[in-house]
Amino acid sequence: MPEEHGRRKKVAIIGAGAAGMSCASTLANHPDRFEISLFDIADYTGGQATSIPLDSSRHGAEWLNDGVQGGSPIFRHTFNFFRRYGYEPQPVKLQVSFGKGTDSFWTNVFPSPLVDRYSDEIRKLGRALKWIKRLMPILGVMPVKVILRLFRFSRDFSNKMVLPLMALFLGTGNQTPNVSSVLLERLFDDPQMRLWDYDPDTLLPNQPGMSTFPNLSDFYRDWAADVAARGVDLRLNTTVDILRRDKHGVSLQSRPADFQPGSSTSSAEEFDELVLCVPADEAKSLLGSNATWRENFVLGGVKFYNDLTITHSDSQYFSSIFQTRYASDVCAPASNESRKKQIDFARKEARTRSDGWEGFAPMYYIHSYVSDPAKIEMGFDCTHYQHQFRETFGHDVPAPEPDRHVYQTIFLDDRQKHLWTCEGIQKDKIIARKDWHQFGHRWQHYLRVVPGMMFINGNNHTVYAGSWTMVNMHEIACISGIAAAYRLGATYEAFDDFAEDCFGKYLLVCHGIRYKRATCGNGESS
Repeated sequence: MPEEHGRRKKVAIIGAGAAGMSCASTLANHPDRFEISLFDIADYTGGQATSIPLDSSRHGAEWLNDGVQGGSPIFRHTFNFFRRYGYEPQPVKLQVSFGKGTDSFWTNVFPSPLVDRYSDEIRKLGRALKWIKRLMPILGVMPVKVILRLFRFSRDFSNKMVLPLMALFLGTGNQTPNVSSVLLERLFDDPQMRLWDYDPDTLLPNQPGMSTFPNLSDFYRDWAADVAARGVDLRLNTTVDILRRDKHGVSLQSRPADFQPGSSTSSAEEFDELVLCVPADEAKSLLGSNATWRENFVLGGVKFYNDLTITHSDSQYFSSIFQTRYASDVCAPASNESRKKQIDFARKEARTRSDGWEGFAPMYYIHSYVSDPAKIEMGFDCTHYQHQFRETFGHDVPAPEPDRHVYQTIFLDDRQKHLWTCEGIQKDKIIARKDWHQFGHRWQHYLRVVPGMMFINGNNHTVYAGSWTMVNMHEIACISGIAAAYRLGATYEAFDDFAEDCFGKYLLVCHGIRYKRATCGNGESS
């Protein structure tokens, strides 16, 4: 989209997380065409992608990524930004642990009695996945809880196997029953996005390849320094009010986040375009009376939940909640050669290797509440998962004693506080506490919000970006920011066929624009 009379287009971006940084970085590739101001209320960039310091003498590493930890091989845009600044994601073979004890435990590492108990339903799930794929427009949008009832799965199988599996890898938490079933099908069947090889014997037979992220605070610091050096006016610790949006553009007023009433305020600033890279509820609040009925409808359809993450080193608490070690009573018989190999692997002493661990060393955990089995807590053994710990320990060495590990327990939806077990964590072993504001992937999200994005993007000189526009992943946040920049006239720099295809699909769904390969963004509708 050409600028009139050679004047640079003034763009205001609110929110300096993954979406805002991706948008600013893409626009900054055209300094002759865009004048960019990037605002954030925090005094750092990265949003939820943060790192915290650790006592390296105790834990074996100086830092921990505590919000966003890693991703699958589909995170092409994320990894491309990492590598641009000399940061390399590190491979890890993923091990998971669901439940605890013979009644509820199962894993992708070795067979368990629970897997044998539900062998018929595991095979039925394979058939259900095929039907979801065949009847995608109808079954795919239905909530998982409806599909599980439709195919007559037992409540125990649903609560102990299917829902925890989805919750862990989609980040959907206690809203998993309301998630569209297409996401379950994609976990197993999508040739490019699947994590698991479906197995009618044990359900999950493989340890999928994932990647752990580099020090995110360092990465975002370097990324921010680069965009500032390329002309972006980076204004952190700043709040913004939207005064006006009309055919002439957007009027904003900014002030320091610690602004005191009675202090002098800045004058209004005029911008040609506004990019809102903040959560949907915050965007709706910023727009206030300036919001259109379409914006209120779409943005109001995003449901948020308040969660708590506690980072700690309380191994006694962690092992009381989750199955952290191999034990013979939670292992099913080695009835075939595949099972025998899995059990032989799991029984080994946990030792480091370049892409994870030899032996049973879970990284992701799920705990379901006895009083309400559909509700869960999530856990991470960050020492097993994040690569910086293995790099410190060295290759082919045993894991440190449990109390030197760094754990995270995530307590979901503060309306369910009466279920939380956080009081069991020893206070002197707590490293950090953080509150999170996360959106839920309800089936309504995919009927109201995602298809509605194309009807609000670009109207009133306003574009939206953030993971909430589709799926809660760092990768989607990056793609959405690049798409917003493309919508304003920036060029998409292709570097990978799969990444380019994902970008094109996102652009079509959320902007109603057909991506044209090897051309500049031109804002033409499909």
